Amino acid sequence: MTAPRIAVDPWDPSYGTPTGEAGLQESTARLTIDFELPGDRWKPLDPPSSTWRPEEVLIVDGIRRVDARVWFMVDGEPAPNLGLAASYAAGVVRINGRAQLSQAEVRRAILTACPEAEEIRAPLTSYPIIQSAGADPDALSLTLQQQMRDLELLVAHSTRSSDDDLLLLDGPLRGRTTIPRTVGYIKTHHAMYLPTELNAVVADLRPGQRTPVFTIGTTWSRHTWYIKLPVVSDMPWAGVVRCECADSLPRDEAFRLADATTALLPGLASRAHKDPRAPQNLTPIGGLEKLLRHRLGDPAKLHRGLVVATRGDS
Repeated sequence: MTAPRIAVDPWDPSYGTPTGEAGLQESTARLTIDFELPGDRWKPLDPPSSTWRPEEVLIVDGIRRVDARVWFMVDGEPAPNLGLAASYAAGVVRINGRAQLSQAEVRRAILTACPEAEEIRAPLTSYPIIQSAGADPDALSLTLQQQMRDLELLVAHSTRSSDDDLLLLDGPLRGRTTIPRTVGYIKTHHAMYLPTELNAVVADLRPGQRTPVFTIGTTWSRHTWYIKLPVVSDMPWAGVVRCECADSLPRDEAFRLADATTALLPGLASRAHKDPRAPQNLTPIGGLEKLLRHRLGDPAKLHRGLVVATRGDS
């Protein structure tokens, strides 16, 4: 019996795996495979020499953290109402010859479905109330995620100053498809969208190549493509990321964004000795995440401040 080939996942185990802990799950999404090329002509594509090189690249990312779980006890109600005291932030890295922080914003809030909840003023900061449509932990977490996404949009809009820029949003593009020249950047794969014979094209990608653009339709629709980043690993899908853009774009604009990202992203890929999620966690994203985590403040001090505020201590 032939011994199996072995490949080590390049990601630090504490960060999971690029293909999700459960591996790639078969998708039921609607596909338009032949948006750029018919399925029987699919092959790895190199960006042409005439590829658009944007004047500026803006990379937007956000982070969130639950500082404490709080409970609102309302007279006459049999059970307390859960709230999440959270900090979240979003920032922009501007790249135009060199990478620099363009903007960073921090917000705090308590997410809860309790209508009687009031702002908590702690010694270090205040936590205004944001009402959630649901009271369970998952609903509160989704509300926090949406607040972070809204803040990402705010900083993205406020920092654009050129008609020849490219905006890269870390994460899916859902709810953000109306922003011009914008691409969603997905570094972790959970679904196997393509049929087996076309997944073989993804496996054949070399660094700096992409698949043809195709269209995914789930609860929303977008054009998408896979790109291979530089990586030293034989693991399937190592160094592969997926990008997506609005399905309302003309075909030529979608192809322009696909070629531009394929030419751009390999040069921004992180290295394994510096980032445990290399190469998918791009160097500007890793730096921005580190800076935003610092600006969120000390979680132990914030938690202690919330305890003090709710006890009425001085």
